[in-house]
Amino acid sequence: MKNRFMLAPLTNKQSHQDGRLSDGEFHWLAMRAQGQFGAVMTCATSVQATGKCWSGQLGIHADVHLPGHQKLTAYVKSQGSLVLTQLHHGGMRCPEKYAGGQPVCPSANEKHHARALTADEIVALREDFITAAVRAQTAGYDGVEIHGAHGYLLAQFLSAEINHRTDAYGGNPENRARILFEIVEGVRTACGPEFLLGVRLSPERFGMELDQVKVVCQRLIDGGQIDFLDISLWDVFKQPQGAADDAPRLLSHFTALDRKNVRLTVAGKISGTAEVNATLRAGVDFVSIGTSAILHHDFPKQVRQHPDFRPAPLPVSADYLRSEGLSEPFVNYMRKWPDFVRAEE
Repeated sequence: MKNRFMLAPLTNKQSHQDGRLSDGEFHWLAMRAQGQFGAVMTCATSVQATGKCWSGQLGIHADVHLPGHQKLTAYVKSQGSLVLTQLHHGGMRCPEKYAGGQPVCPSANEKHHARALTADEIVALREDFITAAVRAQTAGYDGVEIHGAHGYLLAQFLSAEINHRTDAYGGNPENRARILFEIVEGVRTACGPEFLLGVRLSPERFGMELDQVKVVCQRLIDGGQIDFLDISLWDVFKQPQGAADDAPRLLSHFTALDRKNVRLTVAGKISGTAEVNATLRAGVDFVSIGTSAILHHDFPKQVRQHPDFRPAPLPVSADYLRSEGLSEPFVNYMRKWPDFVRAEE
């Protein structure tokens, strides 16, 4: 990476309904490459058609998706940035209208009307993650990130609250993490040692337990097959849920890991120059920028040139977001976030 800024993988709902990259999504990502993000990561890309979670989700589960990805990777690389895609399956969080049928989960889940995956389907899931990584490599990506956070399918496997299986993929923490480690091993074997491989995890919500997530992280590091960990904290300056006000910050639990040669990136309210510098000083290798990257396509330039840079105050106008490269589906999606888009006059 030419600097320590990565565009976080952000849901934007801009692509075609069959998962092909749209001109709108290309433009949004191209502007971030122009804005000098050292690494540009796509939104979550579906590894199975049944894993689609929202309208306009980018796909990488079929060869029909390759031309769009090839166009994107060529452009981002022309700007001197690394380009990665995030591999994703929504599991029980997939609405039936997008999954094409009843959503799946490690175990049957009445709340989400999800059925349990069969043993054969778990094998197919693993292979489809690996095949998607190979397809990404063919498309020209420098690497992939495996999405194991935010309560999506791989996080559902990790969660004792959600995963009640009694076979090799459920029960104790090692079994619940088995599918994640099998995917990591399979991607590394299929794509070789030079292909970048990361894993995104979140240590809270959706049945995640901080201590167990830390164990998974250390196992991933010790396994020697990943290049970076991406920890989604929601707020890099907060304490763990339920901790005393004077407890060590949630971030410190991950900077204290014995990381060996594995890089650490985090996301969560890294909004301006002060927050970037504080996060890097805490021992993080590079920062993942979400909200401020939506507001400023050239966020890395702004931070590096202005020691007191602050992002545009919210709410902003729809026209402002359009000028920053968001197409109408993305602007409409941001309207659902409280006080993000100013009400039209």
